[in-house]
Amino acid sequence: MANDLILYNSLSRRKEIFKPIQEENIRLYVCGPTVYDRAHIGNARPVIVFDLLYRLLRNIYGKENVNYVRNFTDVDDKINEKAREKKVKINEITEETIKWFHEDMDQLEALRPTSEPRATNYISQMITMIVELISKSYAYPTEDGHVFFSVEKFDDYGRLSNKDLDELVTGSRIENEESKKNPLDFVLWKPSNSEEPGWDSPWGFGRPGWHIECSAMSRDLLGENFDIHGGGIDLIFPHHENEIAQSVCASKGENFANFWLHNGYLMLEGEKMSKSLNNFITVKELIENDFSGQAIRYVMLSTHYRQPINWTYKRLREAEKILEKWSSIKTLDDRSNDIPQPVFRALLDDLNSPLAISEIHKMFNSGNLIDGNASCTFFGFNLNGTKKKNSVGPQIAGKINHLLEKRKEARIKKDFATADKIRESLLLAGVEIKDNEDKTSWKIKDNFIKEKLENL
Repeated sequence: MANDLILYNSLSRRKEIFKPIQEENIRLYVCGPTVYDRAHIGNARPVIVFDLLYRLLRNIYGKENVNYVRNFTDVDDKINEKAREKKVKINEITEETIKWFHEDMDQLEALRPTSEPRATNYISQMITMIVELISKSYAYPTEDGHVFFSVEKFDDYGRLSNKDLDELVTGSRIENEESKKNPLDFVLWKPSNSEEPGWDSPWGFGRPGWHIECSAMSRDLLGENFDIHGGGIDLIFPHHENEIAQSVCASKGENFANFWLHNGYLMLEGEKMSKSLNNFITVKELIENDFSGQAIRYVMLSTHYRQPINWTYKRLREAEKILEKWSSIKTLDDRSNDIPQPVFRALLDDLNSPLAISEIHKMFNSGNLIDGNASCTFFGFNLNGTKKKNSVGPQIAGKINHLLEKRKEARIKKDFATADKIRESLLLAGVEIKDNEDKTSWKIKDNFIKEKLENL
């Protein structure tokens, strides 16, 4: 019992001992990004959380025995809209965005999953699954080329979200077509026009709905029943609820995923982060503003994965200082590659990363550098990492960001004289700023003078 892995199962709403279906084949599926834009820190949180779980499972069961799948949604209306906006082909958007995603997540020291399937490579499997659902009367086609899943046919619908049918309302990605039999019925297939991506199907030229993508990919790569399905808490309804319904109904009586894990929301300076509100920060912006990927990772893991995070620049600067301190006193002795027991025990209790990090603090503070270093290696805190050229450190970065906030406030008030003065002062100090459509970025030039900035 002492060495059992305990995980909180969103389906049962309690902690349970993790018992794999097969110890030599641990199967984990996590919903990946819709690839139409740069990854923001909200996208980064599930990557970091489930990377930690992936590392822990590999440690317990062996690297070769853990199969981790994280998909790319590369067919979606948001992608179509972005392609129209930029007047480029859809695959140009998706290819570029996937490249960006890998670059950004590599900065966060996240291990690459075993498989990263793209939805567009699994269209035939999706069509097969939809045909099965229709043949079992769980889904129905319409005259206009849609296919819908009938939620009333699945008795357990709402179990994951803990709601009954009367409580549920259509979610943000559920198309409310007049041809539905029930407003909650969700789309499995929809028609495409000549300007949209599409594939031939028994219901005409069209494309899959969002939910069927993950069900088809997970079934093909992990089987009808696998160990763990993860993602952000915002995916519980409708996405994961719908995944369960269609996957269970299409299967031969299997349970789909045995465990469901969900990370909490991310707040930005006390407000819920949202692209629609233009209230978000990309990983790229933070890296370009001289924050390290390890510090971003530290902030994410210093809060328990099920709890909301209030993301602040103050916390990020504090993380930089901690990691710089650990790096300055770390040992070069790498004799121990095992996770020290205090850290290991903390992680066994539902990935209690804040407790584990507190144990790392104790190790460094007591001079136990070998265990501290081994723990950091496991966590993905690269203490051997080097600073980028023209690195200014978290204090200077914070100063620059503070001045940019003042400039932003001045521009909102139409005090352009003050805004221009701040820009000119930064430029004289060797800080170049660039205003994009809705964001302002900065970079350090070769003529940077620290003293000039500090006096602003």
